[in-house]
Amino acid sequence: MARYAALLRGVNVGSARLAMADLRRIVTDLGHSDVKTYLQSGNVVFTSPPAKAATLAEGIERRLADELGLRVPVLVRDGAELAAIVDTSPYAAEQDDPTRVLVAFLSAAPTATRRRELTVPAGENIEYEVLGREIHLHFPDGGYGRTKFTNAHLEKKLGVVATTRNWKSVLALRDLTAS
Repeated sequence: MARYAALLRGVNVGSARLAMADLRRIVTDLGHSDVKTYLQSGNVVFTSPPAKAATLAEGIERRLADELGLRVPVLVRDGAELAAIVDTSPYAAEQDDPTRVLVAFLSAAPTATRRRELTVPAGENIEYEVLGREIHLHFPDGGYGRTKFTNAHLEKKLGVVATTRNWKSVLALRDLTAS
């Protein structure tokens, strides 16, 4: 058995409303066990036999659409991947404020061409590093709330789905998926 975290894109912001009880029920009904949600923003952790992340994500996406009419992208990482993301963060040690360090989870690693085309919007002070299917972000002058370097910006520039979590959430998801 393995522990996974499913990260839903854009849940409980804007029009995509989802009760965490419904999310837990859906993931449980898919045959996963020890299902827990973290916060109200579409983070669900569960135990399942080893499977491809894309297969797990597609199952959750399909069930959300079929049962609740919600069409939201889902990205899945296992416990080992989340531990590696934390261990390789180039910015976590530089910052005491977890709202200034974030990770954008991507549906696939962007191509080299797309990575080269990714730039910080004019007038913003942001450091970032693309490592595989994640972008490590550092906002030395403030948090994520006022930036134009958003999921939508990343998706447009990189051609992949993106969902971002602050450092506190990344650490919690790592801990919740630890074996």
